[in-house]
Amino acid sequence: MKSISCAVALSALSALAPARADAAITSKVIYSYRDWEVRLVNYDNRNLRCQARVSRNGYSFSLYASPGSGVRMQFYSTGWAFGDPHRGNLKLRIGGYPSWRLSNAELYKHSVLFNLPGGSKGSKFLMEVSNGSTLTLYNDRGSHVHTYSLSGSRASMDALIKCVRALRQGGSRSSNPFD
Repeated sequence: MKSISCAVALSALSALAPARADAAITSKVIYSYRDWEVRLVNYDNRNLRCQARVSRNGYSFSLYASPGSGVRMQFYSTGWAFGDPHRGNLKLRIGGYPSWRLSNAELYKHSVLFNLPGGSKGSKFLMEVSNGSTLTLYNDRGSHVHTYSLSGSRASMDALIKCVRALRQGGSRSSNPFD
């Protein structure tokens, strides 16, 4: 298990901050465990977000969050080729919990993107991820697409929450959210 202070990561990202508008996205791993990583990501416009991602064999499942915005979910595979953005419906199942329907998800290039609902529905979904052992993605017809391991997700969700709290506090060096 590896973790670093979010304040230290904020400092490191400031040094890596893109100087030009066309510069690449930068990130710093602030926590890792098994196949999970939690990163602090700095986008071209200096918009900081926290990302929790489980990745294996060319497939990944990610959750992006930041203060003041909702949680965005991404499924990614190099084997998918959706092309230009369009919409699709899918479903997923976390462990033994009831299935979730994702209506109107964005399908773009190699990604399926979906904004989690706010309030109790979004919280329930995140709790299931935290407590689940697997997440299985299905197409709208119910055919299996991929199964992701959620081993280590509880600690990763905790690190994601701490990362967002640190961003909300402005990354103050006087507090370490990972102590």
